[in-house]
Amino acid sequence: MTLYSAAELLKLSTLSSPNCLEVIRSLCLLRRPRYVHRAARHKFVYMDNTLAVPSVRCTASLLQRHHNKPRPLAVNRCPLLPINCTVTPAAASMNRAATFMLLNTRSLNNKAPLIYEVILDKKLDFLCLTETWQSQQDFVTLNQATPPDYVYLHKARSLGRGGGLAVIHRSNILVKEFPVSSTSFESLHFALAGATQLQVLLIYRPPKASTHFLSELSGLLATICPMYPSTILMGDFNIHVDSANCPFASDFLSLLDCFSIAQHVHVPTHTKGHTLDLVCSTGITPCHLQCDDLAISDHLAISFSVSVPLPSQPSKRTITFRKTKQVCTSLLSSTLVTHLATPPLNTTVDGLVEHYNTALSLSLDSVAPPITRLVSFARPAPWFTPELRLMKAAGRQLERRYRTSGLTVHHEAYKDHIRDYKEALLKAKTLYYSILINNQQNHPKKLFITINRLLRPPDSPQPSDAADLCSRFLDFFQKKVETIHNHLLQYSTPPPPSPHHPGADTPTACPLQCCLSSFTMLDTDQVQDLVSKAKTSSSQLDPMPTTLVKTCLPVISASIAAIINCSLDSGVVPSGFKTAAVIPTLKKPGLDPDDPNNYRPISNLPFLSKILERAVASQLQHHMSHHELFEPLQSGFRTQHSTETALIKITNDLLTAADNGLISILILLDLSAAFDTVSHSILLSRLTELIGLRGSALSWFQSYLSNRKQYVTLKDANSILAPVNHGVPQGSVLGPLLFTIYMLPLGQIIRHHGLSFHCYADDTQLYISTKPSTLLPPGPLINCLQELKTWMTSNLLKLNSNQTELMVVAPKPLLRKVGDLLLEVDGCYITPSPVVRNLGVILDPTLSFQSHIINITKSAFYHLKNISRLRPSLSASVTETLIHCFISTRLDYCNAILTGLPSKTLDRLQYVQNSAARVLTGIKPWQHITPTLMQLHWLPVKFRIKFKILLLTYKSLHALAPRYLSDLLHPYTPLRSLRSSVKDQLAVPRTRLKTFGDRAFCVSAPTMWNQLPPHIRCAPSVDSFKKHLKAHLFSEAYGL
Repeated sequence: MTLYSAAELLKLSTLSSPNCLEVIRSLCLLRRPRYVHRAARHKFVYMDNTLAVPSVRCTASLLQRHHNKPRPLAVNRCPLLPINCTVTPAAASMNRAATFMLLNTRSLNNKAPLIYEVILDKKLDFLCLTETWQSQQDFVTLNQATPPDYVYLHKARSLGRGGGLAVIHRSNILVKEFPVSSTSFESLHFALAGATQLQVLLIYRPPKASTHFLSELSGLLATICPMYPSTILMGDFNIHVDSANCPFASDFLSLLDCFSIAQHVHVPTHTKGHTLDLVCSTGITPCHLQCDDLAISDHLAISFSVSVPLPSQPSKRTITFRKTKQVCTSLLSSTLVTHLATPPLNTTVDGLVEHYNTALSLSLDSVAPPITRLVSFARPAPWFTPELRLMKAAGRQLERRYRTSGLTVHHEAYKDHIRDYKEALLKAKTLYYSILINNQQNHPKKLFITINRLLRPPDSPQPSDAADLCSRFLDFFQKKVETIHNHLLQYSTPPPPSPHHPGADTPTACPLQCCLSSFTMLDTDQVQDLVSKAKTSSSQLDPMPTTLVKTCLPVISASIAAIINCSLDSGVVPSGFKTAAVIPTLKKPGLDPDDPNNYRPISNLPFLSKILERAVASQLQHHMSHHELFEPLQSGFRTQHSTETALIKITNDLLTAADNGLISILILLDLSAAFDTVSHSILLSRLTELIGLRGSALSWFQSYLSNRKQYVTLKDANSILAPVNHGVPQGSVLGPLLFTIYMLPLGQIIRHHGLSFHCYADDTQLYISTKPSTLLPPGPLINCLQELKTWMTSNLLKLNSNQTELMVVAPKPLLRKVGDLLLEVDGCYITPSPVVRNLGVILDPTLSFQSHIINITKSAFYHLKNISRLRPSLSASVTETLIHCFISTRLDYCNAILTGLPSKTLDRLQYVQNSAARVLTGIKPWQHITPTLMQLHWLPVKFRIKFKILLLTYKSLHALAPRYLSDLLHPYTPLRSLRSSVKDQLAVPRTRLKTFGDRAFCVSAPTMWNQLPPHIRCAPSVDSFKKHLKAHLFSEAYGL
């Protein structure tokens, strides 16, 4: 290290200019330009022979604008040697100035592009907005205002219009939001996570006076101030704190003084005067506080900074990718042939898989090697055109002129230009997304990724230490299952077989003719069919992307067939197929990202393992269907079964019971982590005794369930491998089917007690109908629940009694006769609920479905509002696709159960369809909607319900629907021969109540079926029936 004395440093600071530059200047070869941009100040480095210190001179500093003035002595800007220092990770997160800005936007709806620009121009860490005027589920405008690598918190006004708060911040700064409730003001409370001991409270107080404001604010501050040593309180308080004669302002400032909170804004923050927007703090002092008129609203923007430990913003990131879209298919195929022609060193199934993976990896590396690049985190706005850049520069010039002169005329010119710039931004962004979306209309996956990016909130930021987070998630997922499993093992004692239903817990063995000893081998054509029909999804465990696998399928199908046949013949599953990469995803937006309970583990398996499972599943399902081994009332994961068919069966039974003067008790059972707690030994006994697996087929499942492993992956980090000792793989093809096999004995127990039931995967619905005078709850129901609890415990399934729901279904006169009903389930007392959600449908005691229709209407109008905002960027075909995806699917989901409802109830759904047609076609509100619906060839809601009922009827009569629906329909047999034709007609049961009995499927379906013309009823295929049926209903709906 070189040391200098004071005299030496003084000598260095007064060095004269180098002689070479004096000579250049004397020859007039070095002129100073009229304006030198700050980026053009290039430096010259020269050495003085008498010194060992390199000196740096800047050309701009040496040149004189006016040569007649005395030139100051040249100053050496860098007289010292540079010091090499190493920045540790801890130092990267040391104190730095976190920049904040507070702004009352007075509606964010038409100002999002300007907010986007402000965040990037000012390089803000936090932008706190008040009066956003956003609704609770409105993310479109906030998404437009949020730049890349930023996320946001927002809180809408609970009642009424206006109000609303939002905080847009950098995604690498983790924050934690706290719930706050108040009636006199709106507030958003959050704290910076990690070592930063700082909390922020953003407040908007409406102008209308409230006597409770000071008391509520006092209670809130008393609660939150002790939580953190540093607190920032800011927002639009609508209090004239600058007025000395305002008693309310004096009381407010006195309240702040009681909590040692200082107020730092002392200038008017509204264009019409008065200080309304405040920045207050305790334990920390804001610096560089200034108020600027951004010409965005009538409030000034308040910017300031505070010194807090924040993570540094990385300027570069490393990415690795392959140019798979530029791969030459013929070259890749020939490379694969070369590598696959080499015989494998090991002919076992693991050896074949290793040879396959190696060949694909080497081939991919040769035609599309991995490329690693260092890229910037900053992603410029792709819609930002050169014209916008010029407008932005002109706006800054007008801003500087206004700030320099302070004249009103310059201020108005600046505001007018900002208004024009905002309109230009909106047009440019609309044009960009219009071109992008229209180019993606033939690529649904890319299209919906773009739409979701515009409509949904960004993902919540996660801690930067991904490796530690992976370990935490893995530990949580493992402990959750182990805790449930170990708790159930303490009480798991296999009960003796019941004499009334022998084999409920130890099922009897299948007859020899029902046994499956081996699987059938596959040829290359069958393998190609399986691969081509499989979903094009890839896992990080795959040696090659699935798109390329399907492209080169003729070349590699023989190798895939060899692996599958070797596995099926030997009864061994490759070890590489039993490892899953688990990706935790938030269950829904807005949940706390720090709570592992809010994440759903999504297991990703190799693509080839799914093909193998699909080959096994098809043969197992065929075996079970052929020998009728499925539970008839299990609708989960079965062809020709759905949630709609399950709900039709349940509502049909409930409506029929109500028509007969009975009340029904409906119970919805809930299981905790049902798929994850399945016992492998019990499952194998089910496969042996109930399904009849033997030989290599049974060995294959034993190998499939043994030695399974999983790890958690996030970003570029992975956790360690952990064993999976329980459960069925949820990301697999076989997992759902194996779970239904595991639950097979459940139906025998329920039938023994005389209860009706229906299952959909792990959702079980029990219901029993009885007379109102009967003692409630009925004894069979109590006994059945007790036995179910015992059976589930012995089979290591946890019945979640706290989430089990109960509802009584009956006509209103009968409901009044039902007294207090209290049901005990595993020590928890359950009372009837006014509404319950079952398989996505909201049920109520009278089955009026009013709550369900209100929920559909709210959800549909929310999505329709988002689509209408994007409508200027969408073509007609893309708009119609989005409407069918987000609106029509909601109108059609389980709409068969809505048959027979009053017109005033269904009118709400019709309003949704009418609004969707207006958004699509752009017709005016006063124009009649019927011609538009006819032009679009859309059936009205009432006739869409009728279409669904008749389609299910046709499928039920032709063995294309579940048997439990076919059993509800019976051919009509006249008592005597009539001259009129009754061919293909159905018998219509008699009913008592139009509002109940006539709505049941067993009544409404035959009634509608018999009204169809004979040529439609006799259609040869489903497609033909649908075509003629829609034409018939279209004519009936519009009177054609």
